[in-house]
Amino acid sequence: MKIKLITFSFFLLFISMVNAQELTKKEKKKAKKEEPPHKGSVYFTPMPVISVNPAFGFMYGASASTSWFMGDPKTTKLSSMSSGLVLTTMGQTLLTNKVTAYSENNQYKLDMDWRYLNSSQATFGLGSGPLSNRLASNGFEYNQNAFSVPINSAQVLKFHWFRLYQTLSKKVSDGLYIGIGYHLDILSSFKDNLLNLSVAPPVITSFYAYNSKYGFSNNKNTLSGISLKAIYDTRDNMNAPYAGKFAQLTFRVNPTFLGSDKNSTSLWAEYRNYFDLTKDHKNMLAFWAYANFQTSGNLPYLNLPAVGYDQYSTSARGYAQGKIRGENLVYTELEFRKHLHGTIKNPNQWGFAVFANAATASNEDANINLLKYIDPAIGAGIRYMASPSARTTIRIDYAVGMYNSSGIYLGLNEAF
Repeated sequence: MKIKLITFSFFLLFISMVNAQELTKKEKKKAKKEEPPHKGSVYFTPMPVISVNPAFGFMYGASASTSWFMGDPKTTKLSSMSSGLVLTTMGQTLLTNKVTAYSENNQYKLDMDWRYLNSSQATFGLGSGPLSNRLASNGFEYNQNAFSVPINSAQVLKFHWFRLYQTLSKKVSDGLYIGIGYHLDILSSFKDNLLNLSVAPPVITSFYAYNSKYGFSNNKNTLSGISLKAIYDTRDNMNAPYAGKFAQLTFRVNPTFLGSDKNSTSLWAEYRNYFDLTKDHKNMLAFWAYANFQTSGNLPYLNLPAVGYDQYSTSARGYAQGKIRGENLVYTELEFRKHLHGTIKNPNQWGFAVFANAATASNEDANINLLKYIDPAIGAGIRYMASPSARTTIRIDYAVGMYNSSGIYLGLNEAF
């Protein structure tokens, strides 16, 4: 009897110790979650991807936002990484990893954009405006006074795209960075679905027509170059800014001796600003504008300036990625953000946004200059702040553009 009593006592003691350890683990986890940000703080937000996008159809997979401090939060900006693996009903595989990181005291800034896409894209020729003004819609003159069959619908182009971008910038004054980068794009395994050269007259797509005119391969394109960059960034948080400005100027040189198909240069100019309308972050107005110019030579077709080609691929909601493309492109957007409901621990938990954007692109072959046609879009969406410490936000938007274009967009963090 004594042995049974002793055994039972040890069993109760063991259970008590296990419960105590579990309670201690929960308390430590809760304490860690609620502790104020400090050097080494890491905030990880995984999210399943279930979405509909006009460029990719139904999308499913997984993504994650990771934010961290590499120094004292009082003197060091929040670093952020967005990663994802997504499959689509159109047979695409999208693997992405995008990073913006600040070293201690913001002395250095690292930007990375790595992608592997087994993908497809509906192309519509060059220039903004109605499809009737695009090259393929009017037919391509492949011989003197001999024109191809006009194409009045989307031209689906399948391809593999490997991208490796990285830029390292040094702080030269408060908010101002100067940097140098290397950029590599390799596009291959093209399948131009509508191209048909065996009929008379032939069906010639914008991709084939552009490559024929400027001497690019229809099988593989390579763009390899270095860049010089100036960045001005005073945002208080890159995931969901409440204050500050962001400006960027990047000049890129793509010489053949680095592997590019042809010599070319390009220029990217960007500006963002954030206005706290009620001084409590409950009503924010955000402005975004960028311009992308082909300044010399000729870029491969899919490397030409296009909407949705910003680092996080969030511009031009209302249009499929790449739907508006040209030798030169200008884009602008205005978004109103309002917090609706929260808790004591997460006062900005729920919110919504309404936005409007517009893009214009040129096409020299069709005499479409910048500002000749402006393609606008409008939309609205819901916001959920998953991590108040890092301001990691889950957003879902619906937007409508011109020419029967619309889409649902699900993503991590604010669009800009």
